[in-house]
Amino acid sequence: MTGLVVPQTLRGFRDILPDEMNLRNYVIEKIRAVYERYGYVPIDTPILEQRSTLLGTGGEEADKQIFFLDTPEKQRAGLRFDLTVPFARIIAQYHPNDIKLPFRRYHIGPVFRADDPQPEQGRFRQFTQFDIDVAGTSSVAADAEIIAAMSDAMQAVGLTDDPSAHNAYFVRISSRRLVDAFLAGIGITDPDRAKHVMRVIDKRDKLTEEQLIQELGKERIDEWGSRIPGVGLDSKRINQILGFMKTTADTRAEVLAALDKLIAPSDTKTEAFQEVEQLLEHLNALSVSEAAARLDPSLTRGLEYYTGPVFECSLPNARVGSVMGGGRYNGLVSRFRDESIPATGASIGIDRIVTGLRNLGLDARVERAGAKVIVLVMRGVPEAEASRAAHDLRAAGIPTELYVGEAMGALTRQLAYANARDMAVAVLIGRNEAKQGAVAVKDLRVGDAARRDITDNEAYRRAGSVGQQVVPREALVETVRGLLATPSD
Repeated sequence: MTGLVVPQTLRGFRDILPDEMNLRNYVIEKIRAVYERYGYVPIDTPILEQRSTLLGTGGEEADKQIFFLDTPEKQRAGLRFDLTVPFARIIAQYHPNDIKLPFRRYHIGPVFRADDPQPEQGRFRQFTQFDIDVAGTSSVAADAEIIAAMSDAMQAVGLTDDPSAHNAYFVRISSRRLVDAFLAGIGITDPDRAKHVMRVIDKRDKLTEEQLIQELGKERIDEWGSRIPGVGLDSKRINQILGFMKTTADTRAEVLAALDKLIAPSDTKTEAFQEVEQLLEHLNALSVSEAAARLDPSLTRGLEYYTGPVFECSLPNARVGSVMGGGRYNGLVSRFRDESIPATGASIGIDRIVTGLRNLGLDARVERAGAKVIVLVMRGVPEAEASRAAHDLRAAGIPTELYVGEAMGALTRQLAYANARDMAVAVLIGRNEAKQGAVAVKDLRVGDAARRDITDNEAYRRAGSVGQQVVPREALVETVRGLLATPSD
């Protein structure tokens, strides 16, 4: 047959099949419960925004990654590249009539970036973010709560703050104001040059130290021979920056004390230190452990709208890089409204964290969603009897699938289907059971275990009846519920 369309997805886009959707839904619901415990409420926004809304909000690199298109009315539009910019627009558009400040929200939805996809690391051109944000407060208590919620969310999906564990996570914290104070103290006061330095520092996990030195200096030649223009710093200031980035200690307070010695005195430094000291006090009050959240001055974040504390969460053994990040962005709302409305927030990349959990082997403990019970359709019995049994089970709150395939009556094929669907229980109403007002209920998990090591055909056939019982029709719901409550081996 000619003229068939080849079934395939665009590069960087993908379909998500049931196994992964089960894990995604599990992760989302665990995180949603954490966020609602902190008082966040849900919102949603269109995936399309006006071109003017998106451009210039995330910096030059973000602008390059926007998918642009025109509406039927020839309005210039773009696919949202994050959920933070639409949130800033919402605050500007609906405050104070429909939104009262401070306003905290969570938002789950797809975003789009036209960058180079890396599926093995959970990076796609369409991906799902799960954001929390608070608008209308400059208090660092809000930033601390974001970090605490991040930590709680990681633990809710099965991760731990024990750094020696395979399933460890940790949140890195820094401050754009602290970095600004340091750069000003070594003579880098031009805003564009400071941003260039921070963009280079943000590549610390992708470049060697020698490559960082080259890019902070005159230039770097990448692996394809292309010239990457450098910041143009001298060796003294490069070494000062590297020393700043490498500052570590056992506690957050000790890191801050070490940074105090590296940053020249100034009003900016004083304000930055006061902010970070208050942040650390709130983290301690919220019982965020030193292992869960570390002060790390090498963190600068790539997006240019952050103005204060910034944070990023990593799974060191999951081979996916950071899975969550964010910070304070006090100037973003003022793009849309002649009013300063401070805000802070963070975003989890659902695709990234799901990939990380699978790499860590944590997906195996996620129970499959959907029906665990299947009602099979037997020859010689009105099909409506099977429909009635399925209805009774569903009415009792037991998710149940009715077999509707073409192999109705072919018991072997129906059982093969049930096994392929990983069903726990099968309900069969044969002619004898129908005459007696009874049903056969089969624990498929027991039957599968009984046949596991059998090689003899006759023994395998006899084992097929293991786990099967015939009960009165009125005992169907009670019997199935009892089997489901019994753990499998």
